[in-house]
Amino acid sequence: MGTTTVQTSATSLHRLPAPLPLRQQADVRDRWLTQRVLDLLPDLMDRAGIDLWIVVGREYNEDPVLPTMLPATWLSARRRTILVLHRSDDGVCPMAVSRYPVGQFVAAWDADEFPGASPEQSQWAAVRRIVEQADPRAVGVDVSATFALADGLSHTEHRLLTEALGPYAERMVPAEQLAVRWLETRLPEEIDAMHGLNALAHRVIAEAYSPAVIQVGTTTALDVAWWIRQRFHDLGVEPWFQPTVGLQRAGCPLADERGTVLPGVPYDAVVQPGDLVHCDVGLTSLGLKTDTQRNGYVLRPGETAPPAGLVAAMAVGNRMQDLTTAAFAVGRTGNEVLAAARAAAAAEGIAGDVYSHPVGFHGHAAGPTIGMWDAQDGIPGTGDHPLHPDTVYALELCVRVPVAEWDGQLVRMALEQGIAFTDRGVEYLDGRQTDLLLIPSS
Repeated sequence: MGTTTVQTSATSLHRLPAPLPLRQQADVRDRWLTQRVLDLLPDLMDRAGIDLWIVVGREYNEDPVLPTMLPATWLSARRRTILVLHRSDDGVCPMAVSRYPVGQFVAAWDADEFPGASPEQSQWAAVRRIVEQADPRAVGVDVSATFALADGLSHTEHRLLTEALGPYAERMVPAEQLAVRWLETRLPEEIDAMHGLNALAHRVIAEAYSPAVIQVGTTTALDVAWWIRQRFHDLGVEPWFQPTVGLQRAGCPLADERGTVLPGVPYDAVVQPGDLVHCDVGLTSLGLKTDTQRNGYVLRPGETAPPAGLVAAMAVGNRMQDLTTAAFAVGRTGNEVLAAARAAAAAEGIAGDVYSHPVGFHGHAAGPTIGMWDAQDGIPGTGDHPLHPDTVYALELCVRVPVAEWDGQLVRMALEQGIAFTDRGVEYLDGRQTDLLLIPSS
């Protein structure tokens, strides 16, 4: 049931990018949205058994699905924004019951068309009219006890929608699977763009792990973290979480053998020769997210390469990646992938944890959870979601390896790398790290 791993060269297939100007980004995102509605949504709605999907959000309290359907120039909902997607024999008709035009969505409400009604009453009356005309078998609404990203219909909006639909409210069903599949499924063009975004993240990390940023003996790990955040901002992209940079050092062992508590070197410690430097960063551009961890080694005076033990630890981490991606298969759940990867690692004597997750419109995105650092026996609910092709993940994991040059001290080699899962197998986005980045000490 395993899958193949497709190794690609970022330099031959995807040039290192500069972020697109915002106006060009908007054009790209709007083109993608049209393509997603036309090419992806009909099949997704059919598979979910939903022929009318209603997505509702109020300004500053948006359903997480809503921003993924809005034009790029809409940075949030406006007043109450109601999107209605009707599956018919001709495809999907996207309609907007909104005070303002919503991009490619067909305007389906005039606030003056219901004399004597308040604007709110008129808006809900328009929704009722659409539902009556469509006469759907199932009206999907975004409620879910499992996936937060599919649970965006607020209590008040649920009540008002139920009242507006009257007898048709009996046809309301959770759109959980439809919402998750919409959020997790990537166009080929989106996957290609994510190669470029991961290349950008890798480039910034390489800059951060250089003498231009790290003056060994002076610069702190916290300085490097803030440099990365500032660098993203200066490049025209933003992080979706605060970057972190941590150090491991001979003589400062992990707090416990699992490394569940961070190593004993403070975040504001000064970078010293012989340190293992680790970062965790994620950027946002084109409406998509990345999530990346990379490791570097600060050369001691006279060294030209890392200690063999650290090189071996990286190789063990790569092997753990191989065992995890080998467990990827369409239809397998996240929990099944986790169990298979951990069993394979145990058979090879590898001590490690897997805590991978989907990434796309959101950083910790909708789709199958493949372990959490503090839940290695599986996650009920989100871990039971099956893998589908044309999805993207942050392959996140760690291994714990004793390093002879550090008197047998355990090193926690943590890796996180974007991967795409398609009919061709698993593809590393801009390639994965197999060698420690080297940081000169002088």
